[in-house]
Amino acid sequence: MGVPGWFARERADGDRFADLVDGTESPDDDEFAHELALVGGLRELGAGGAPDAETRQRIRDEIAGRLAEAEAAPKRRGHAVANLAAAAVALVLALGGITLLLSKDALPGDPLYGIKRAGESASLGLTFDEQDKAKKHLEFAANRVGELDELTRQGAPTAAYFTGLADFETDLRAGVSQLTALVTDQGGQTRLTELRSWARQQSDRLGLQIDLAPTEARDKFSAARALLDKVQERTTDLGSRLVCYTITTGSSDELGAVPAAGDCVRNPDSPDAVLPPVTSSPPSSAPSATPTPTSVPPSSSVDTAAPTGPLAPPSGGTPPPVVATPGPTTRTLPPTTTTPPPPLVSIPPLIPGLPPIIIG
Repeated sequence: MGVPGWFARERADGDRFADLVDGTESPDDDEFAHELALVGGLRELGAGGAPDAETRQRIRDEIAGRLAEAEAAPKRRGHAVANLAAAAVALVLALGGITLLLSKDALPGDPLYGIKRAGESASLGLTFDEQDKAKKHLEFAANRVGELDELTRQGAPTAAYFTGLADFETDLRAGVSQLTALVTDQGGQTRLTELRSWARQQSDRLGLQIDLAPTEARDKFSAARALLDKVQERTTDLGSRLVCYTITTGSSDELGAVPAAGDCVRNPDSPDAVLPPVTSSPPSSAPSATPTPTSVPPSSSVDTAAPTGPLAPPSGGTPPPVVATPGPTTRTLPPTTTTPPPPLVSIPPLIPGLPPIIIG
C-alpha cells in the first residue's frame, strides 16, 4: 500500500472514531476494541516521551543559569566601560596638568602657547569678583609684554610678535573696561591712579623693544603704545568727572565708558567728593598780608625840646631868677598786642588745568 492509500485509510478511521465518540454511529465490538487499543497506544507513547521529574528539574536549572548569565553579561560590560572611562579621564587630567606645567614658560608662536592661553581663560572663568577679574586681565597683559621682550632676545619670527601683541591688546581692553566700569559705579580715584601708572610703565617697556623688533612688527608696537596712551588719557578724564553728577556719556568704546564733557556740576553724594586733607604752612614761612607792627623805640618818646640844665647867666647883667625846670617826661604808649596773621590754606586744584584755591 502506498502512502496516499495508508493516509486515506487512517483518515477514514479517524473520522469513524470521531463518529463513534459523538454517538452518531454505533461501533462494532471488534472495531471498538481496535479503537481503544489505538487510544491506549497513543497515551503510552505520550507518557513514554515525557521526561521524569529529575530531568525536568535539571532542564529548569540549566535554563535559569543561562538566563542569569545573560543578565550578568551587560552588567559586567557596563562596569568595564565605566572603569575604562574613569581611567581615561584620570589620564587626561594627569596629562593636562603636566602640559599646563610645561606650558608655563611658553612664548607666542610655541606649540604649548595655546595651552597656556587656555589655562589663563580657565583661571578667569573661576574668578567671580569683577575687580579681581580685571586685575587678572591686566596681569596677563603685562605677561605678554615680558614675553615680547624674550622674543626680541631670541630673534623670533614676525608672526610670533603679531600673536603676542594681539593678545596683549585683548587683555588690556578687557581689564580697562571692567575696571573703569567699577570706578564709574563705586568711585575710586586710587584705582584710576594705579591704572594710569601701570599703563605708563608698560608703554615704557614696549618703547625699549621697538628698535629690537623686526621692521614689520614695529607698527604693531606703535599701535600698542598708542592704546596705552589712550588709557592714560581715559583715566585722567574719568577721574576729573568722578565728583560730577554726570560722569559718563552713557556710551562706551574699546576701553569702556566714555567720560562726559562740558561743565561739571558737583555731586556732594559722590564717594570721591571728599576734599583731600588741608595742610597748612607754618606761620614763619607764610608771607604776611599786612606789615607786623613794631614797638616804638624809647628815644622817639622823649621830648627834648626843653633845656635839660640851668641856663647860664648873661654876662653884664643881673641874673634872672632861677626857675625849676621839670625833668624829662616820657610818654607811655598803650600796650600793643601782636596778633599773627592767619595762615594761608592752599587747596589743590579740583580739576586738572585749573589754578589752586588759596584761602587767607
